[in-house]
Amino acid sequence: MPTASLLRPVSAALPRRSSVPGLAVAAAATVVSLLLGSLAEALSPMLVAIVLGAVLANTVHLPAALEPGLGYAAKTLLRGGVVLLGAQLALGDVLALGGGGIVLAVLVVGLGFGAALLSGRLLRVPAGLTLLIGAGFSVCGAAAVAGAQSAVRASKEHAAAAVALVVGFGTLMIAFVPLAGAALGLDPHTTGVWAGASTHEVAQVVAIGGIVGGGALEPAVVVKLARVALLAPLVAILAVVGARAVRRVTFPEDGAEAAHTRPPLVPAFLLGFLALVALRSLGWIPTGWLSPVQTVQTVLLTAAMFALGNQVRLTQLRALGAGPLLVAAITTVVVAAVGLGGAVLLG
Repeated sequence: MPTASLLRPVSAALPRRSSVPGLAVAAAATVVSLLLGSLAEALSPMLVAIVLGAVLANTVHLPAALEPGLGYAAKTLLRGGVVLLGAQLALGDVLALGGGGIVLAVLVVGLGFGAALLSGRLLRVPAGLTLLIGAGFSVCGAAAVAGAQSAVRASKEHAAAAVALVVGFGTLMIAFVPLAGAALGLDPHTTGVWAGASTHEVAQVVAIGGIVGGGALEPAVVVKLARVALLAPLVAILAVVGARAVRRVTFPEDGAEAAHTRPPLVPAFLLGFLALVALRSLGWIPTGWLSPVQTVQTVLLTAAMFALGNQVRLTQLRALGAGPLLVAAITTVVVAAVGLGGAVLLG
């Protein structure tokens, strides 16, 4: 009996035969996205994947047989990518930032998330979507959206919308931060710190660091990973506090479950993320493994982005109104402003 209990989560995470068609399409889309993403440093495969998924969803009637596999990619593969993200994070690197860098990361997450909550309330954006936007924009993009969705049981449509907003606004930051940094006369190190403190996805931060050059990449990634480190405590808080707000809203496909099932304090996949952080921090993950692990993480997240993009329906986004777009814009401005102020002070 104990053995069966231990194996049950593992077996539940394995794809079923009905998932094969959808996973095959997601795999093909992943290959295309990776190839297109390799053509330009600023062109993230995840961006390509979510755009490709959204275009197909709104122009082609995909067979119903694809739904189980795409659903598996949007949920399980996304969580797998979040777990592997932990291998990039060594607490020693974060602590090396010093007190100022750590305070900056906390301020960005706290004030960014607070800005999303306040603007979402004022603009009457649904609670679940507001929480997902706040998590994604203040912490680490799609991975944070996945963690927040598991904690508060928000709807998959809101998750897809939040990820689309994260990718869109984060991509704008790839162009904005280097140009603004040059216009403001910031040195590469300061611009790197600003990028890490204000840009949503890790891949987008890496792209900015590569564009700026001159030593911008390392501080950008380290500051960004300091924000990633706050994913676990944020999700734990949302599991207790945020779920109450979301349970006041009924969603067609999961409202009943959210109303009667209390989410776990820390989702299982987030424990996997923390385990890899611990292993990396202790030096138990060989350096030679980091690049292959990052490649697998990119593949998993790219496949998940295609599946999430496939859930983006323009009719549903139009039905949400301008509110979510404004919440995303306000949160981006707040995060960018706090990140710039902190980068200049630390510089």
